[in-house]
Amino acid sequence: MKKKLSYLFATLLAVFLCFQNANAQYRKGVHTVNNHNNQVGKWVNLGTTHANHTADHDRINVPGPYDYYRKLKFKVRDSPLNIQRMIVTYDGGGAPEKIETRFSIPKNGESRVIDLRGGKRKLRSIEFWYDTKGILNGKADVTVYGLR
Repeated sequence: MKKKLSYLFATLLAVFLCFQNANAQYRKGVHTVNNHNNQVGKWVNLGTTHANHTADHDRINVPGPYDYYRKLKFKVRDSPLNIQRMIVTYDGGGAPEKIETRFSIPKNGESRVIDLRGGKRKLRSIEFWYDTKGILNGKADVTVYGLR
């Protein structure tokens, strides 16, 4: 009887620790997803900025060490947003990649997935130009995610 209780306790403890680890990763902004090629990748929160209700641009510096990413996407909260273009700077030199986006993201929505040139690249910064849709909508929180 004592052996059964100790096995039950050990099993419950293992399950609890697994849920704690998964919950901690979710709160950190690391989400495992299946992309279109059935390869498992991780969407990582690269940074957030607050967009005013005027035309403007922002830069998100990716903290080092600079990891490899192959895709980007934007998530917007509190207000719709138009993103006209972006410049992605990679670690290790080379010319920055200029990407014409011209897409609208609805309030509490997300952009399409943006493929980076050359597959997996080490990101240093993402600079983007945008405007929000109207003064009455307020400011938008813009978060950039990278797929490893």
